[in-house]
Amino acid sequence: MSASQSYTLRGQLTRLDTTTRITLAVLALASGVYTYLGVRELLDGTATTVFLGAIVYSSAVSVAIYAFWSYLMRFMPHVRQPGSRRMLYVAMGLGAAMIIAMSSWLNAAALAGAAALEQHLAVTTEEYQGKLNEAHENALAAQSLLPDIQLASQRFARLSEQEARSGVLTGTSGSGTVVQLLRQMSNQLTGLQGEITASREDVKTLFGEGGERLSAMRQLVSSQGPIADRANAYAEQAVALSGLITALQQTSVAPTVRRAAEDLGRTFIAPIADGADDDLRTRQSEVVGRVETAVQAQSQALAAAADEILARPVVVPVRFTPLSSPEAVIRYARDFLPSWAGAISIDLLPAVLIFILCIVQDVIRREDGEEMETGDMSAAELMRAIRIQKKLRTAETDETLPAAARADMATHDPRDVPDDDIVQANTAGGPTPFPKTVVR
Repeated sequence: MSASQSYTLRGQLTRLDTTTRITLAVLALASGVYTYLGVRELLDGTATTVFLGAIVYSSAVSVAIYAFWSYLMRFMPHVRQPGSRRMLYVAMGLGAAMIIAMSSWLNAAALAGAAALEQHLAVTTEEYQGKLNEAHENALAAQSLLPDIQLASQRFARLSEQEARSGVLTGTSGSGTVVQLLRQMSNQLTGLQGEITASREDVKTLFGEGGERLSAMRQLVSSQGPIADRANAYAEQAVALSGLITALQQTSVAPTVRRAAEDLGRTFIAPIADGADDDLRTRQSEVVGRVETAVQAQSQALAAAADEILARPVVVPVRFTPLSSPEAVIRYARDFLPSWAGAISIDLLPAVLIFILCIVQDVIRREDGEEMETGDMSAAELMRAIRIQKKLRTAETDETLPAAARADMATHDPRDVPDDDIVQANTAGGPTPFPKTVVR
């Protein structure tokens, strides 16, 4: 049964030899084609130079892959010594690494290059979206100071009106020193309020333009057509969007609020009391002192709020970096693992066939045992062995042999030594193991 199974395995190996050669050739050719598509993106020059360079490189890759795996398929299954087998495994690992380095990543670039470039554009778009939002938030942060400035302005204006109408602060109605001072503070705050309100429109306009640029960039990412043309158009939109982000940061009125707050408290000049009598002038001076204290407090509050806004990190616009297909596949390799697996499998699939051949050869050797070499002898080798045996027997009957050796040869049946190369012969007139044919 063992001999029958061994014979069957040998026959199957013989039948699959052509299939193995064709498989290796097809895999090497496929790897060469995808390598050509991948390396073409890396070469620069005229169309002829790029074509010839890609063809030469891909052809070298195909030949190297076919030769490498053919060598291993021929030698590895027949090597029995563990040390030699381990050295072949090391050679296979080293060769597989070289194949991945010179071919597999280019195969992955050919399989997923366009998708990787789209991934790069999509990721860059999200980065631009984040930068635009951040710049917009910084620009709008100064708008949060507007309610406080409005309240302070209204408070000074209301006190001015009450003082002029009923003398709520000094006890004497009329337009005097206190009324003029309160109106002056209110006008300053109202002017600052106007600057903040005007900047809101600029921020809104710039943010709207940035949103339009982002929409165009997303459309380029998801649209159909050659990825190279879309990447060029995307780069133009990215440059324009970077300019909008920079302009959006410059529209922030936080520095203006900070300077106005400092001027409000530092440049306060108390007017001279102009009351009709000493008692009124004294009251006016007291009210002016209280107003100065209130202005100082308002100035410090606005300056502190502006400092918090100015302490935010400056938004650095994203710099769009164009990538080639191989570079994009390597950068976003984790997002394209199936493509990488397919590209590597094309190059390393023959390793599985080698393992199968090694297993089958081990099974054949175990079942054949010591008679494996004899079973592999051809008819020509068998006839050559018989002739060598005949020459050895003839040499034993030579006169130069010792007497004991010749006596030993005399005991042998002469019929054991055929006269020619015929394997089987019957002695004339002697008994035969086969029955005679009946003549009719």
